Amino acid sequence: MSPSPIPNQPSILTTTVGSYPVPDWLSALPSEQAVIDATRVIFDTQRQSGIDLPTDGELYRFDVNHPDTNGMIEYFVGSMGGCDATIGRSDTEAFRAKQEMGFRSKPAAVVRESLHGGGLNLIEDCARTGSVAGGAFKFTVTSPYMLARTLLDTHYGDFETLTMAIADVLAEQVKGLPCSCLQVDEANIPGSPEHGPLAAEAMNRVLDAFDGPTGVHFCFGNYGGQTIQAGKWKPLLEFLNALHTDHLVLELAHRPKDDLEALKEIRPQIGIGLGVVDIKVNHVETPEEIAQAIEDAERALGAGRVKFVHPDCGFWMLKRSVADRKIASLAKGRDLYLG
Repeated sequence: MSPSPIPNQPSILTTTVGSYPVPDWLSALPSEQAVIDATRVIFDTQRQSGIDLPTDGELYRFDVNHPDTNGMIEYFVGSMGGCDATIGRSDTEAFRAKQEMGFRSKPAAVVRESLHGGGLNLIEDCARTGSVAGGAFKFTVTSPYMLARTLLDTHYGDFETLTMAIADVLAEQVKGLPCSCLQVDEANIPGSPEHGPLAAEAMNRVLDAFDGPTGVHFCFGNYGGQTIQAGKWKPLLEFLNALHTDHLVLELAHRPKDDLEALKEIRPQIGIGLGVVDIKVNHVETPEEIAQAIEDAERALGAGRVKFVHPDCGFWMLKRSVADRKIASLAKGRDLYLG
């Protein structure tokens, strides 16, 4: 069955970014059926609050052994063929010697042979999600560049070759995904804009393989609830404009004003997704604060440029009671702005 299309009304849609807090009852009694039940609850929570394009919460990716990144890395490389998730002493020492990922003490996996799909099965997970989605939904994939940064490569011997090999695997995986929108997530390039051309080429290979609407999410990192990347949006404009995406999903809720001004230079064919909910604090934004943020953005960027409003990133680090209230306020604020 074909996925439901993204709604075309109202003029600014609400969406979420990806993750959702793991329910306590799922942690207590985990099972595949419990994950399906929890995913249904997450979709219903979002739809009842007024979210037009919800995500599945990514509960099936969560790994208690890797809670800092909510499984957005290990879910992909742990199952990918050619990757070895058994990390020895020499692997750890070699990874630390690279000094590229200071917030990780060891690699997510070691690349020991040519990469291939292996046990990665995105279409099965996406279909399971779609069976309880109840309408249009967005499916998320971590970008090849971000995944490559977390790996120790003992096979290719070249970072660009490694990145494009990951892109090829993911491109094959996203073909035919039964979702309304594919979102590629990237949280490393904002801190390394010099790698923009490589990251864009790799991400475009994945985006081009999906036959449907696409979005690309960027943030400045959410590692254990903390920002890990320095930088601003202006140095990334050339990179952002090179992406083959329908819209961007940008962290902007607590960014400086000149970041918003810089986005005027995003080419008009790319819709702008506006982060208006800060996921790194417990404060629940009021509908009035949300509406004001949208008004400020439309004044700066021009009417019609903002296509989506959303949180800055996923909700996995927050309590459900906080996340749910932020979701409800997001939709109420959009409605207040549109009248």
